[in-house]
Amino acid sequence: MSNCLLCSQNLKNQIKFSEIFIFGRKKSGICSDCSTSFEAISEKHCPYCYKNGIIERCSDCQYWLSKGMSVSHTALFKYNKAMANYFSKYKFQGDYILRNVFAKEIKIALGQFPGYTIVPIPISKNRKEERGFNQVEGILTAANISYELLLGKQDSKKQSSQNRKERLEMHQQFFLQDEKIIPDKILLIDDIYTTGSTLQSAKHTIMKTGKKEIKTFSLAR
Repeated sequence: MSNCLLCSQNLKNQIKFSEIFIFGRKKSGICSDCSTSFEAISEKHCPYCYKNGIIERCSDCQYWLSKGMSVSHTALFKYNKAMANYFSKYKFQGDYILRNVFAKEIKIALGQFPGYTIVPIPISKNRKEERGFNQVEGILTAANISYELLLGKQDSKKQSSQNRKERLEMHQQFFLQDEKIIPDKILLIDDIYTTGSTLQSAKHTIMKTGKKEIKTFSLAR
């Protein structure tokens, strides 16, 4: 791999041989400029959903609280211009090799949830046929993280075409897969947390079974 996966800059003089492999997989494959363009969420964030820049319950979390729904979410990076560009190439242009970019960070972060069963947010059958893969499953596989496919999803309007109010009020069509044993402790994984509607809907679907210890996680917030 001689060029950055995101900007095509030559990596020859940036990566040492000893850095090429980590956790038994190829390293991220991006240059230092692209790497530093991603912004980690600071210590100053909403204590419930990790929204950056505030230290009290944010307006999104206040909305969910008013609906009787709790939020226990962790995220790693701000959804800035660099992250939007990454997801444009990985998720919407189908550049599957980009699943490796954050594998190291995901591996470390999910190691902080011992005893939790990892459950990726599904995409609908039609969306998977269009894209060719589930972007969350791709990231988890790159990080060598085991997961359970407990949920399925019916087709719905793309969130990227909705405004914030529509996203908060939308009802995702999730369902439990047949003959699946529901574990007691679950960590739901999504790629991007915008308003929380997707994860809350998936969480609500699982909670109907009586399970209550469900936390959520995303790469970006």
